[in-house]
Amino acid sequence: MQDGALLDAREEQAYRLLVGLSVARAAELAEVAELPQQEVVELLQRLQAKGLVAVLPGDDDPVFRPLPPDVALGTTLLRRQESLESARQTVASLSEEFRASASRRDAHHLVEVIVGAGALRDRLRDLQESAREEILWFCRANPLAMQGAENTEEYGALSRGVRYRAIYERALLETPGELDTIAEGISWGEEARTLPHLPVRLAIVDRATAVCPLVRDDEAGIGEPTAAIIGRGQLLDALLALFESHWEAATPVKLQPDEAEDGEGLDGSERFLLSLMVAGVPDKSIASQLGISRRTVQRRLDRMMALAGVDTRTGLAYQAAMRKWL
Repeated sequence: MQDGALLDAREEQAYRLLVGLSVARAAELAEVAELPQQEVVELLQRLQAKGLVAVLPGDDDPVFRPLPPDVALGTTLLRRQESLESARQTVASLSEEFRASASRRDAHHLVEVIVGAGALRDRLRDLQESAREEILWFCRANPLAMQGAENTEEYGALSRGVRYRAIYERALLETPGELDTIAEGISWGEEARTLPHLPVRLAIVDRATAVCPLVRDDEAGIGEPTAAIIGRGQLLDALLALFESHWEAATPVKLQPDEAEDGEGLDGSERFLLSLMVAGVPDKSIASQLGISRRTVQRRLDRMMALAGVDTRTGLAYQAAMRKWL
């Protein structure tokens, strides 16, 4: 049997044949399988031990019938899943203890330098898979190592209850396809905000480890990208304070999949449009992202201004904040 397999190849073949026959004696199954009867008897006994086969009562020559596999094997699968999750948590815990111990032993362990887009991408994936509480992101335009659509580890972390807070640079919102990826993350529970510009690229995991590129964007094309992996210390505290100050100043990005109106008369698409307008995204880009005309964008903004009782977009942004539309 292959490692981790619930059934070996011969057991699976015997079970499939028995399902096709509905019921069968060992001799009948052996004939169909073109196997010696004694080997089929042993296979049926193994399947019976795994809860996949039952013996009908009242016959000297036993008659076998198949049982549902989801009932028989579901518990085994659940136990394996629990065991894998326990192993993942153990590895994450041991890794954290190792890094903490190394940091105490030697100060240079507080900052580790990695080189290359592949190495940076792998480290970002590993850190997200080990996250237990919160991940913070500064997402600038033109990512160095990982496009938003490639970051599938985010969905796994969100499903484990990890909180994601991401601030997106405005230019990234205007990049074709990026809003779809951001909307997908928000639908999984990500909290997204936006600012016109961000000072650095940054990821912070569980307030214990930060990843920050070392090369300026205007020098990114020279050689391989490099990044610092920063452990607990005053430098990490400064990066956390930097993130929180920008988070407070950032504009929420509201992407609601339904079209239901709220108590103020706004539907989901209008909240989306409003969040982009407040973020400073031009009408042309909003129209492109929403798949509508610029005239339609202006008409919807006019409707929201009338609803808010103002006649300027600045007044609309103020009222949106006061009325908690965003």
